[in-house]
Amino acid sequence: MGDGVEWSCISRTNLNCISLGDPDTKKSVALLKQNKKFFDLPTSVKMKLLRNEKNRGYTPMLDEILDPENQVNGDYKEGYYIGVEVPKDDPQANKPFYGSNQWPSDEILPKWKEVMEQYHREALRVAKLVARIIALALNLEEDFFDRPKMLGEPIATLRLLHYEGQVSNPAKGVYGAGAHSDYGLITLLATDDVVGLQICKDSSAQPQVWEYVAPVKGGFIVNLGDMLERWSNCIFRSTLHRVVLDGRERYSIAYFVEPSHDCIVECLPTCKSESNPPKFPPITCSTYLSQRYKDTHADLTAYSDSKA
Repeated sequence: MGDGVEWSCISRTNLNCISLGDPDTKKSVALLKQNKKFFDLPTSVKMKLLRNEKNRGYTPMLDEILDPENQVNGDYKEGYYIGVEVPKDDPQANKPFYGSNQWPSDEILPKWKEVMEQYHREALRVAKLVARIIALALNLEEDFFDRPKMLGEPIATLRLLHYEGQVSNPAKGVYGAGAHSDYGLITLLATDDVVGLQICKDSSAQPQVWEYVAPVKGGFIVNLGDMLERWSNCIFRSTLHRVVLDGRERYSIAYFVEPSHDCIVECLPTCKSESNPPKFPPITCSTYLSQRYKDTHADLTAYSDSKA
């Protein structure tokens, strides 16, 4: 495939995740160090960059609850969202998931913004390559997902994550991150060497069987998202996953890849037939994302005094 990436094979099967290896591990290590530098800042500094209505910025511990039926509290993680940079005076900034990012000042974290913007660009390049493999696996033209309505104008979001050093207890509803699937096409996940990510290959099984996914040094774990499941009519299943901590701090970087705001996510022509009709109704990307974010994140009014 080229581009310095070692590809795992993907086919028309019930895959949950794949792995991509990259020989340049130094960049991954450096990026995770930059990730840690942000979360090492005092809470008072991070709260001044609190997530806004565009979902850009800092999310505190317990801000998110991904599995309310099984969690007694929120997720024991903090995060930081970085999206596609769109100036405030650009008409595109009126869309729900486009706008200006929030950044710590250079005085606090020198060159941090530059590093994150470069990573955002490079991760999108890799994501588009993965999308081409998926297109071929679904008997589509290789560049199917490159169209403007798809990944030509994507909602691509980088999220830095830090899990505090506590021991999860699933029996008592305590998780680093509750069980959930990601919302879009795919997620590229880079992690440190601390295990914690678990996946369930069959979400309908009772009891559910969870297995750990080993970190990929210098590479990505690729989760398949809800929109891919809807597009493929369940040929590809979105990855049900959670984070179970062993008492060590854990850092990771997720890159969520979704199509354009106005993209209608509906069953693809190659994934349906008279005997296998579409399983989901059509929905626009922005409508689906907006509802999922609302369902899982704390209301911003809960932090009304925190940015003072």
